Amino acid sequence: MMKSLIQKYNISGPRYTSYPTVPFWDAATFSKEKWIESFKKSFIKSNEKEGISLYIHLPFCESLCTFCACHKHITKRHEVEEEYIQTVLKEWQLYVNLVDETPIVKELHLGGGTPTFFSKEQLQILMDGLFKIAKKHPEAEFSFEGHPNNTTKDQLQTLYNCGFERVSFGVQDYNLKVQEAIHRVQPFEAVEQVTKWAREIGYTSVSHDLIFGLPHQTKENVIYSINKTKELQPDRISFYSYAHVPWVKGVGQRGFNEDDLPKDEEKRHLYEIGKELFAELGYEEIGMDHFALKSDSLYKATINKTLHRNFMGYTSSKTQLMVGLGMSSISDSWYGFAQNVKTVKEYQQLVNKGEISVFRGHILSEEDTVIRKHILNMMCHFKTSWDTKETQIKNIDTHLALLKELEEDGLVQIEKSSLSIPEKARPFIRNICMAFDVHLLSKKPTTKLFSQTI
Repeated sequence: MMKSLIQKYNISGPRYTSYPTVPFWDAATFSKEKWIESFKKSFIKSNEKEGISLYIHLPFCESLCTFCACHKHITKRHEVEEEYIQTVLKEWQLYVNLVDETPIVKELHLGGGTPTFFSKEQLQILMDGLFKIAKKHPEAEFSFEGHPNNTTKDQLQTLYNCGFERVSFGVQDYNLKVQEAIHRVQPFEAVEQVTKWAREIGYTSVSHDLIFGLPHQTKENVIYSINKTKELQPDRISFYSYAHVPWVKGVGQRGFNEDDLPKDEEKRHLYEIGKELFAELGYEEIGMDHFALKSDSLYKATINKTLHRNFMGYTSSKTQLMVGLGMSSISDSWYGFAQNVKTVKEYQQLVNKGEISVFRGHILSEEDTVIRKHILNMMCHFKTSWDTKETQIKNIDTHLALLKELEEDGLVQIEKSSLSIPEKARPFIRNICMAFDVHLLSKKPTTKLFSQTI
């Protein structure tokens, strides 16, 4: 039964780290001025009440990992660090100049690229500069992504001293053939070392990122990788589906062909194996691709119904305003989205001229905001309802009609003014959300935009 459902519903669809999704942002109603107005409105409403979030994109990598669809800049020249950090701090100053209050930062995440490409000295300069003109929230949660091959104990200590207590290490898979295919060779010993260092220093949450559906990956590979992960017992595990989007990232340097990828039910079977093994190890499933020990804040957020999802994935800490700094970063004011330019050169040129480097975005309509709430409810809590005036969905019968087949297949349970998604239907969560995606339904893509949903 599950095999036939996977074949039926494994179509191209968004991951819903935002709504509307980036391909459907409306350029005609967006401008940098509207984004700044949106930022100010959100800041005034949320800074004192809950603080704000910062996402800082540190894009440099010494080599290209071909499974990655992130915006990055490949170089071995570390002299680029200083200018980039100074540009990020100038951009932050541009935002702070727009408001009258000192920003209170509740959530800070360093993403990449490879944040640990940067020396401990430059990371310290970054943190000192950020908080020279901002304050830390009493419940601040700081995190960063580390590459096991180049993260040093000094970097971990430096960031810990700055308030970081969460770190995520990219593992992907421990099988050498798979690693070679994706151009990401790193031994278990490297992951073991950085994990031990983080714990010795005092990090309260260590996360490992694994991926299923990679080239040459087999059931035995997944079991082996999870058994090795068991030895280190990370607090969180992200078990991502490999997003095969060669129309976005090209095929340069990759060491595999399309036929080397596990397909459809074979790929989903890898996830189910992982899910079963994680459960045996005491991990609870969070959302559609995260797992956490019961002692971790992500699990507690699930129980407390405070789990949130944004461009960084699932998070236990939510703020209305998230400011993205750095090349290609995306900001979210709740009322609108804005993305920075995608090359280091253009980013630095614009910021050094005193301009916020936004080049596209979307201002949410009232309907967008309502649908966004429902998609967040489904992605985080696997249920939603439209039983109040504020949650009513325009043309709800149209959306319910699109869910009819999913309902008949037992993948969604619909009541008078609510729906819930049973546990067995979690692999199909993206398909269910798509039935509410007004932009996707009204502007059917003529080219492939998204990865497969399952």
